[in-house]
Amino acid sequence: MGHIDAHVHVWTDDLAAYPLAPGYTVEQMRPPTFTPEELLAHARPCGVDRIVLIQMSFYGFDNRYMLDTMARFPGVFSGVAVVDHTREDLGEEMASLRECGVRGFRVYQWVGSGVAPLDAPEYEALCGLAGDLGMAVCPLIDPPLLGGVDGAARRLPGTTFVIDHLARIGAGGKPIDPADVGALCALAEHPNCHVKVSAFYALGSGKAPYDDLVPLIRRVWEAYGAERLMWATDCPYQVDDETYEDSLALVRDGLPFLSEVDREATLRGTAQRVFFAS
Repeated sequence: MGHIDAHVHVWTDDLAAYPLAPGYTVEQMRPPTFTPEELLAHARPCGVDRIVLIQMSFYGFDNRYMLDTMARFPGVFSGVAVVDHTREDLGEEMASLRECGVRGFRVYQWVGSGVAPLDAPEYEALCGLAGDLGMAVCPLIDPPLLGGVDGAARRLPGTTFVIDHLARIGAGGKPIDPADVGALCALAEHPNCHVKVSAFYALGSGKAPYDDLVPLIRRVWEAYGAERLMWATDCPYQVDDETYEDSLALVRDGLPFLSEVDREATLRGTAQRVFFAS
């Protein structure tokens, strides 16, 4: 069996069929397209046969392009949708998306954006319903807001939480702050918390072979165990200046502390369980 890439975006330049959400422009679509065919041309030669699609921000709450892609390639893609967590029919919408193969919901948790932390009352319905439906909540989060995940995971032990991109520690070339690493690792006390080991191009030096990220990944592995880690590229951004193989190679070849069982879990098993379970 092949690997699973747990975090990829796709989009099209067919704006008549799939219009951009208010506030987004064509100029922000870089590259102009990243279709499933373009994605698979990178992934399949690297032995990746399943992929988790993450709803692209360009489309807002309109998940149709992701859903249509999943329907065109049965068994290849799972999905993480974006929904308006304040809508009155939230439960019906989430259940409908599950019927289409969606297995998680993205939540933006950026410092300075004015959003409430994940344990705020406004997210209680989304997080609780996700647990009831066997779906994950996937925060794209900055380290100062990890406390909200702690509160939500503690209150809702039946809900799976998946932290994107190592909580963006070291994003933009910033030094890796030990306090941020500690905050991410502290969430490992909750068995329902998982981490995507991903977006290497955006963390630390951002240059393959990404050796500077090895100590961070080791700390996270020591805290969570490989059974709660999953690898991902964050394409298309991974292949802007680096290659798809560069991302895979770090986990496959560049983390000597991983056993073969650990590598299988990180490169397939965890994502299979979280995002492809029936």
